[in-house]
Amino acid sequence: MNKQVSFSDIEHGNCRKKTRKEVFLQTMDRIIPWQRLCELIKPHYYSNKTGRPAIGAETMLRMYLLQIWFNLSDELTEDSIIDSHAMRDFVKINLLHQQAPDSTTLMQFRHLLEAANLQSQIQNDINKLLEEKNLVMHGGTIADASIFEAASSTRNETKSRDSEMHSTKKGNNYYFGMKAHIGVDAGTGAVVNTAFTAANEHDVTQAHKCYREDDHVRYGDSAYTGAEKRPEIQKMDEGKEIEYRTNKRRKTIQEKHDMPQNWEKSIEARKSAVRGKVEYPFYIVKRVFGCATAIYKGLEKNSNRLRMAFSSANLYMFRYRLETHQGGILPI
Repeated sequence: MNKQVSFSDIEHGNCRKKTRKEVFLQTMDRIIPWQRLCELIKPHYYSNKTGRPAIGAETMLRMYLLQIWFNLSDELTEDSIIDSHAMRDFVKINLLHQQAPDSTTLMQFRHLLEAANLQSQIQNDINKLLEEKNLVMHGGTIADASIFEAASSTRNETKSRDSEMHSTKKGNNYYFGMKAHIGVDAGTGAVVNTAFTAANEHDVTQAHKCYREDDHVRYGDSAYTGAEKRPEIQKMDEGKEIEYRTNKRRKTIQEKHDMPQNWEKSIEARKSAVRGKVEYPFYIVKRVFGCATAIYKGLEKNSNRLRMAFSSANLYMFRYRLETHQGGILPI
């Protein structure tokens, strides 16, 4: 069925400049493997043979991704699609023939993904795509964690905070919420592993979920000191020789005034230079996508949202390399 052009489409087509939102959405539309992702969803999606047909799985997936990328509520996602020409084009909705899915439909779609653990499957499938395009290297992994704050107010019906979130101290400040633990490929910076806990969980306890079994070298900040001595890591490293390049705590670095250069500080700086790659995915998720806080109640719902955000961050990092290959569009 050919798309019928409306007066709004004609008016928008006369714009001489594309907005950054429009460029971003058009790029993501080209590089996301829609068919592969929809094949994961369809076995769990509605297949009603009578009554009103269900909205297509791809349409709902597109709407769900908009919610992740622009940090929108269910209601605001619906309103934004109606209001924004770029978003309607991305979801492939023509208001002459079809209305935007409502907020309740989006909420039910999100619950369907959560019930079938499809966010984890989508994350794994996107990582497989990067592997197929040779955008992920092996041999080294960087581990790090970041806090995502949750609402700490008790001004609600139950007069209580989220029982699955906890408080932690970082520096001189206290934070209430959850932690995202990620493992990043030391060569390319792609997020290869994720784990999610309450904020009071120490980083080193999740190190085995961040590192990969085929590593030869592993990086981490001072919070990962002694990770190689933990039983779950020793079990994973049995029979292997793996070098741990973990940054030392500042107070343990010795000043050697009789040397022309402080070699220990120089070594720590080189470790940090490599380890700095782990900060970019956090920047994309928190600043570009705006997913800086835990917006749902419960750890699992927020974890699923962040899984999709980190998967999208991988696509965002490699969007130009996925889109262009020897002067053409990559086959996806």
